Amino acid sequence: MHEPPATESLCVLLLILVFTLGGGFASAQLISTEEGEAWYEALKKPSWSPPDTVFGPVWVVLYILMSISAFLVWRRGGFFKQALPMTLYGVQLVLNFVWMFIFQEARELLGSLIEICCLLGAVLVTTIIFWRIKTISGVLMVPYLAWVGFATALNFEYWRLND
Repeated sequence: MHEPPATESLCVLLLILVFTLGGGFASAQLISTEEGEAWYEALKKPSWSPPDTVFGPVWVVLYILMSISAFLVWRRGGFFKQALPMTLYGVQLVLNFVWMFIFQEARELLGSLIEICCLLGAVLVTTIIFWRIKTISGVLMVPYLAWVGFATALNFEYWRLND
């Protein structure tokens, strides 16, 4: 298989990292308000809810793994040959960012639960397709899939305990 030039590969990797990490950071900054933080602190939480300090570092690691995964898929033919998996990657990423707004900004626990179920499905499909293209790409998505599954259960508990 023909390998893209090193400079092109580096540019694409950086683009994917900026899109993924930058989108997550921008979304988090846009919803970070004192009112939103006070609302979240007041929520009844399950005993297994992780401390707030865990979320930021976990997301940084997950976004880096996801970016590497998407980059490895891109290397298998570029954006046009891999249009479906790269589009799925973008869709699940948008769903990820939108969840933050529904949950934290709109404070819609049921709406965010419905949305995160869609996100979980999109991540699952993306992981399967990435796995079929390049096994390590699928493997790199598994921690994200597990975390979104955990977040879905957590979102369900927030809704159950607070509705």
